[in-house]
Amino acid sequence: MPASKKAYVIGVDYGTDSVRSVVVDAANGREMSSAVHPYALWKSGRYCDPARNRFRQHPLDYIEGLEKSVRRALARLPKNAAALVRGLSVDTTGSTPCAVDENGMPLAMTKGFEKNPNAMFVLWKDHTAVQEAEEINAAARSWSVDYTQYVGGVYSSEWFWAKILHVLREDPSVRKQAFSWVEHCDWIPALITGAVDPLVMKRSRCAAGHKAMWHEAYEGLPEEAFFTSIDPLLAGMRARLFRSTETSDQAVGHLTPEWAKRLGLPPETVVGVGAFDAHMGAVGAEIEPYVLSKVMGTSTCDMLVAPLNEIGGKLIRGICGQVDGSIIPGMLGMEAGQSAFGDVYAWFSSLLTGSVETLIAGSRLLGAKAKKALSGQLSEKMVPELSRQAAKLPIDENGVLALDWMNGRRTPYANQALKGAVTGLNLGSNAPKVFRALVEATAFGAKKIVDRFTEEGVPIRGVIALGGIPKKSPFVMQATADVLDTTLRVARSEQACALGAAMFAAVAAGLYPNVEQAQKAMGNGFEKEYRPDPVRARRYKAVYEKYSKLAGFVEKELT
Repeated sequence: MPASKKAYVIGVDYGTDSVRSVVVDAANGREMSSAVHPYALWKSGRYCDPARNRFRQHPLDYIEGLEKSVRRALARLPKNAAALVRGLSVDTTGSTPCAVDENGMPLAMTKGFEKNPNAMFVLWKDHTAVQEAEEINAAARSWSVDYTQYVGGVYSSEWFWAKILHVLREDPSVRKQAFSWVEHCDWIPALITGAVDPLVMKRSRCAAGHKAMWHEAYEGLPEEAFFTSIDPLLAGMRARLFRSTETSDQAVGHLTPEWAKRLGLPPETVVGVGAFDAHMGAVGAEIEPYVLSKVMGTSTCDMLVAPLNEIGGKLIRGICGQVDGSIIPGMLGMEAGQSAFGDVYAWFSSLLTGSVETLIAGSRLLGAKAKKALSGQLSEKMVPELSRQAAKLPIDENGVLALDWMNGRRTPYANQALKGAVTGLNLGSNAPKVFRALVEATAFGAKKIVDRFTEEGVPIRGVIALGGIPKKSPFVMQATADVLDTTLRVARSEQACALGAAMFAAVAAGLYPNVEQAQKAMGNGFEKEYRPDPVRARRYKAVYEKYSKLAGFVEKELT
């Protein structure tokens, strides 16, 4: 990139609860400004049903969030700074697909479907399609080609085809009007460049390869007969989807005049191909070959890259996919993860505070203002206080032991029907002891991922941590370092996913020749290291063996 010419790029990070836009100096990766916009309709909870594991998001939240977050971020810069923006790329959660009509419009934005959850984007953590995933796996095992071989050998209810089939079965009205389906990370770039025709829309290699069973060996998606053998409702769908895919260093196009005006950006702004948040986050955190990048938040997404000539011919069982170019173009991208991490701690906090908050709300001793303040403090302080007390406790090889499958299991071998467990309780088991067991369980779950890679012949030579937990939970991070018995480096960037998206935007806009050069120039480095304690690491080995036995028992006897 010429040093004499200043240029900005924007990374847009669509999370579960909000969207964040970050304006970055393309020369050095410095964050110039940012803005967050919470999803208003999502916050209302009106289209979700947690008891049924149904989580849907309205496309209007995505549109409003994009427009407002970009404009607010630009408003915090000096006047005319928007003219310096050369590129914009987005990352999203995934798999988060939606039914669209022939014009590429989500059905929820068409007459009669505005309030229909089945016409909205099916969020990554929606687990309504467990049965459909089981049927896909059964068909794959009996087919002449195992179409799950490049996604770890097991297809998940969190992924593209299972969700599509579930909605088609559940909702005849959506089934009738759904011409095609799009991932969130594909639809946003298509929308703002005017390329929304689902038959020609540029599709993300990352999303298609990891979640839709796309692979060059199949000349695209699995054959039509495979899908119709699962359910005739899928007839014709393959032909209305896609054959080719694009890596995220490629451009989708330029902003349309309408969207340039709505965002306050130059019409010549290049829009890159989208991808999933964890994959772009790994790039933003400066992932390198055989160094595991862990996005640690409500769940975890674990990324690994390796040269194709070293790993490309190996089939890695039990992970969430291996895709050429899904993270760094030209390298094999591998994905794993845990369906719940921070969500496990949040669940326990809610378990403790839920009834207390009900009592507070009904108290006659407190005024409305005091009730609200006390409830807020309980919610805010519970996990930090539990962490403080739990950190003082010794490792107890014969104490409370937990299993972290509160939201099913993502890796190894995805199974969203599995449940969590807590054992070893007695009348002396208090909240800090149980909380410590839950933290240890999430760390053991992380070790299962490392073990899966190494057992399959893929070495792990380091670990990078990014996301909310590495920034604010030293107890969790130290426990994880001790269990993994390896050093965890914490990425300095507060917004590694958005920074990764900005790096891709810089490449798509032609400011750098490839992702590696963008990483080198724009990377923020690391702020902290958590080193394992040899004594604790040794003691955790014994507890981990018990965790593994408990996991085996629960999966075999209680599922």
